Amino acid sequence: MTQAILKAPILKAGVVGAGVFGGYHAKKYVELPGVELVGVFDIDLARARALAEPLGATAYDDMAAFLAAVDVVTVATPAVHHAKAALAALKAGKPVYSEKPLAVTPEDADAMVAAAMKAGVPLACGHQERVVFQAMGLLDIPEQPLRLEAVRRGTPSDRNLDVSVVLDLMIHDIDLALALCEAQPMTVDGEGAITRSDSLAHSPSLDWVKVEAMFENGFTAVFDASRVAQARERTMKVVYPSGEVEIDFLARTFRNTTPFPLIEDFNDTPAGKDPLGQSVAGFLAAVRGESPRPVVTGEEAARALDLALAVEQAAGG
Repeated sequence: MTQAILKAPILKAGVVGAGVFGGYHAKKYVELPGVELVGVFDIDLARARALAEPLGATAYDDMAAFLAAVDVVTVATPAVHHAKAALAALKAGKPVYSEKPLAVTPEDADAMVAAAMKAGVPLACGHQERVVFQAMGLLDIPEQPLRLEAVRRGTPSDRNLDVSVVLDLMIHDIDLALALCEAQPMTVDGEGAITRSDSLAHSPSLDWVKVEAMFENGFTAVFDASRVAQARERTMKVVYPSGEVEIDFLARTFRNTTPFPLIEDFNDTPAGKDPLGQSVAGFLAAVRGESPRPVVTGEEAARALDLALAVEQAAGG
């Protein structure tokens, strides 16, 4: 179906979810040109007001009224509620930017993709590390990689305990691996464990996971993630036929031994300085028809979810 294009001089944006990530997205809509934050929805109206009113927006706890007031929607609720909010918006014909993961079941992800297609509107997902990859020029290397090794560790936190470490942290690296490799994953082997038993983890899920995924073309991806580590770590090594690229996402540095030049000063680019802002701007450009697609499409996010769920299964989740 032909994509609907919104050419309003100022797009009216709304954010579903008034938590930490909802705050990040609301502020991006305030900062970016050509868009105005007009509404924040949360089932807790006081919480919605606390975010919306200082930013000059209206708080809602009625979804229908909220959707009637906005042109575009960001879904920044806990992951288990992404699909419900996104489907309501898509069925109302509103373009949607969903925080990652797109959903927590393949059925919900497929329903979201189908609803966006039926409405003819963009569906984007917030895998913003893809923006960093693009800023570095890594997606332009004209070779298929042979191997990827990703480590993503965080210290204990009370946030995002509604999902496993795979859907919380590792899915960033899963999306990056899929962006680099054109082949389909075939097998996943690995291990993982639940280490938390506190009352905040209402549905205990995997806290650390290490797996190896084999792809049809021989590409191998090793993913190592933990949310109970003693220190934060975000690294990746990508091995090509001609050399290697090693990335430290925290230090924002890389080492490149391939013959293909990468962008040394990527940290000074708009994308390097503000990946979230560039990701949201890419969504708005797709909504306006200025770009053929957002940074990460719903279809790509659904593919990342499929592999993430295979990882959970392989790790004993």
